[in-house]
Amino acid sequence: MAVRADGRRRVDTRREILDAAVEVMAERGVAGLSLSEVARRVGIKQPSLYKHFASLHAVYDEVFREGAERQLEAVARAVMASEPGLPAMAAVVEAIGRLAMANPVLAQLLSWRPVPDFTPSEEAFRPSLEMVEIVRKVLRDAVHAGQLDPAANSDEGLALFSIVVAGTLTQQLANEPNVRYEDGRFSSLLPSAHAMFVQYFAPKAGESCSRPEHSRP
Repeated sequence: MAVRADGRRRVDTRREILDAAVEVMAERGVAGLSLSEVARRVGIKQPSLYKHFASLHAVYDEVFREGAERQLEAVARAVMASEPGLPAMAAVVEAIGRLAMANPVLAQLLSWRPVPDFTPSEEAFRPSLEMVEIVRKVLRDAVHAGQLDPAANSDEGLALFSIVVAGTLTQQLANEPNVRYEDGRFSSLLPSAHAMFVQYFAPKAGESCSRPEHSRP
């Protein structure tokens, strides 16, 4: 029983450390994370913190992993709740946008590189790769449904989709990080930016592909 209680306390302490880390990053900027400040807020001495996380980068890595998992879950739910093709794509755009605006620290850590010497581990980055595969399938479904030009189902199409979503949210978070998704000067334009993507890759009558050969998957 004592062993189980110790395990529970360890899990709870790790959770407190991560929550405090996000809190500090929200106040001081993502690169301003300080383990001494985290330890102070949690109510432990800094050497005790290293029993849970070996380094500052280990804390960043776990926050990144949790953020990537939340993003993956949000995108997967959005796709499952929508019709395949363009409806699913619009749902993905909104899901990513709402998550980013509700969690600006996680959005910055996932989409930017605010900590110059930090690179997420392979394990932490895995959910992001899984999310990319979901988006690829959404694009592929829209092509198969005749809603998008075949060129959308390519690395170029995926890159442009990422630019539309992440670029719009970057503008929003850089200028108005503390507003609702619907109220942001840039985030409120995300559906319009997505519509521009759809228009760019609109299928052309009588053509199998409207983009150059190198754009095809």
